[in-house]
Amino acid sequence: MVLEKEVLPFFTWLLRGEGATFADGEGALVLFAIVVATVFVLALVGGFLVSLVRHGPIRAGEIAYNTIVGGVGELLRTSFRRVAALAAVAAKESVRRRVWVALVVFGLILLFASWYLKANNTQPARLYLSFVLTATTYLILLLSLLLAAFSLPADFRTKTLYTIVTKPVRAGDIVLGRMLGFTLVGTVLLAIMGLGSWVFVNGSLAHTHRVDIESLEALRSPDGESLGQRGLTSYDVYHKHDLTIDTDGSGVAEGAHSHTHQVTQNGDRLEIGPAEGFLRARVPQRGKLRFYDRKGVETARGISVGNEWAYRSFIQGATQAAAVWTFEGVSKSSLVEYADGGGEYLPVELIVRVYRSYKGEIERGIQGSIQLRNPDTQVKTNLRTFYAKDATIDSFDFANEQTSTDQLPITILEDLVTPDGRLEVIVQALDRNQYFGFAQADCYLRRPEGSPLWNFIKGYLSIWMQMVIVIAVAVTASTFLKGPIAMLFTVAFLVLGLNREFFVKIAQLESYGGGPVESAVRMVTGMNQMSPFDPSSAVSVMKGIDFVLAKMMLGLSYVLPDFSTFLGRVNFVAEGFSIPADALTRDLIVCLAYVVGAFVIGYFCLRAREVAK
Repeated sequence: MVLEKEVLPFFTWLLRGEGATFADGEGALVLFAIVVATVFVLALVGGFLVSLVRHGPIRAGEIAYNTIVGGVGELLRTSFRRVAALAAVAAKESVRRRVWVALVVFGLILLFASWYLKANNTQPARLYLSFVLTATTYLILLLSLLLAAFSLPADFRTKTLYTIVTKPVRAGDIVLGRMLGFTLVGTVLLAIMGLGSWVFVNGSLAHTHRVDIESLEALRSPDGESLGQRGLTSYDVYHKHDLTIDTDGSGVAEGAHSHTHQVTQNGDRLEIGPAEGFLRARVPQRGKLRFYDRKGVETARGISVGNEWAYRSFIQGATQAAAVWTFEGVSKSSLVEYADGGGEYLPVELIVRVYRSYKGEIERGIQGSIQLRNPDTQVKTNLRTFYAKDATIDSFDFANEQTSTDQLPITILEDLVTPDGRLEVIVQALDRNQYFGFAQADCYLRRPEGSPLWNFIKGYLSIWMQMVIVIAVAVTASTFLKGPIAMLFTVAFLVLGLNREFFVKIAQLESYGGGPVESAVRMVTGMNQMSPFDPSSAVSVMKGIDFVLAKMMLGLSYVLPDFSTFLGRVNFVAEGFSIPADALTRDLIVCLAYVVGAFVIGYFCLRAREVAK
């Protein structure tokens, strides 16, 4: 799976992280304090200037002082009983608006999804999980946006809010009550969608096969002893399995389309059980990647095959080029015991992106090799060859007892792992003029897996956090904007958050075509993105305006949530990887920070309106 940003340990992210912004998650605590202080100063100066124009300097200072002292005092006296009552009112209002229609729409989406999702996909679990998680995300965000953006403006229009403010209710109670009420409704809807999605995915993946009796052939040892049978299952749901049956009638239908089936004997019949292994929650232990070029010289990156995306680089086949991962903390706990108790093995999994310079035997895959190496002594295991198909996960179980390239018996723990727990994995492509592409996350040691159900719930928790942020921003926007404008403001906030990395690149003037004004000029004049402008005063003015706009955009980027990070957590589930606890904790803290910030801003904005005084 794609993992462009390493998931830092939580306290490293919180206290000592490296990076640029709070929304990126690096150096979060200090950067959050800087953002809060900056927003506070700007709001105070802006409010003072407005009051200065309207009332003069003395009155402006008095208003600013009363706003800060009185506002902070009111916030500290927020009544959770009143907030709960107002949240219940907001929830009832949502029900009156027929939010249950969203469940009907979601049910119809699931009902007709099988018409469009191809059951012959080689990774059907990823297809179904990605579909339900994506559909849920966009549907619940749209619903939250419509509920939260139009609620307060509608109350202003119908004068319902005038009745509320005659009671002992403060502006903060109103804002927080709306946020909690809409969050409660969204949480119930999201839980129902999650349950429906889990049933849909499991139901869509459920199937079995029959034993193809005609394909069975006896397996015998060299001395003629029966070892069981081998054959094929029936062809169902666009695939079939190789079948291995022991003499006692038990066996396994081997992996195809990312799953297996257990085989049992029931009287005179062989029965194939339900599909197993579709839903995974892999817990990877990742290493550090470096490359060797075609002459065997160490380098930081491989070669480019013409793809502008720099996430992966490639190694050329039939050369000394190699990808090398160095793992740390390898110990006896990293080994897994065989099911039959016949020793231990080190589980290694590898994702290969294949680039073909010529088609070759397209069904066979590209031949490669993998071996283990001691980083200090350079002792290596014998080459283990495999055939890689693009973007599939290849699993390798390295027995603890190995043979070195010098044909000497060695063990992983004693001869390949260094005293400080380091171990190297080396991968090469063997077919001439064919290429393997790798990123750091593409090779890992497989730790004991987590629960697929719990991982699915964590994926929905990431969707829930996105929903909460959207509700908080929309409610805050609705305290000073009309409904349609508040909705457009929140949509812009969401779109910029989804494309935050590109937005930051523009703000840092690193994108092709220059800044906003320069890009607009190039589009209007039909000028390409790379050619420089001839020096002139107009060009200097244009670049100066772009510089100012870029600084403003960079400042805005500090308060934009990185929604692509939340979507990345959902991809963990679809790809079959467990969402790390550090990542989930980090996202919860970021979500809480945005909710608190939106609440405070919304409180002061609503308090500034005459109806709330």
